[in-house]
Amino acid sequence: MGDERVKMEAMQIMGVFQILPKLVVFDLDYTLWPFYCECRSKREMPSLYPHAKGILYALKDKGIDVAIASRSPTPDIAKTFLDKLGIQSMFVTQEIFSSWTHKTEHFERIHRRTSIPYTDMLFFDDEDRNIKAVKNMGVTSILVRNGVNQQAFRQGLLEFSQKSNASSKAGPSGKNK
Repeated sequence: MGDERVKMEAMQIMGVFQILPKLVVFDLDYTLWPFYCECRSKREMPSLYPHAKGILYALKDKGIDVAIASRSPTPDIAKTFLDKLGIQSMFVTQEIFSSWTHKTEHFERIHRRTSIPYTDMLFFDDEDRNIKAVKNMGVTSILVRNGVNQQAFRQGLLEFSQKSNASSKAGPSGKNK
């Protein structure tokens, strides 16, 4: 499936939802691309999962910001690969650093840099421990098994929309209006 076709399908998926996130955050290793950065050389030409680039371009065309939260111990390689893939400039912030915090520190930095509330963010990652930790911060978080794809994208938007609808129906006390 070509990038343009994926982008068009992702645009159609987004068109179904009335409420969309203000920021979509992606992990890198085994979420946007099928490898660990630390196992590769800067000299290599990386590749993304088949749907990743089309989804990124659809989000940008829709005016939705994208960011990176990666615990890679080799941020230099990660940034080189983003540059080689021609997507480094797409991200409003890139939090790429080794950490034991299961990405909570990454999201604190993303929030500080963007001022976007956690509840207005959608996150894709391949590690359950990161999903659980970030979900506890209020971020809609989706576990991916074989990289981000249209099915995971649709699921993320559905969960984000359902969560947003539920919170808009609740009053200040958290009870239904």
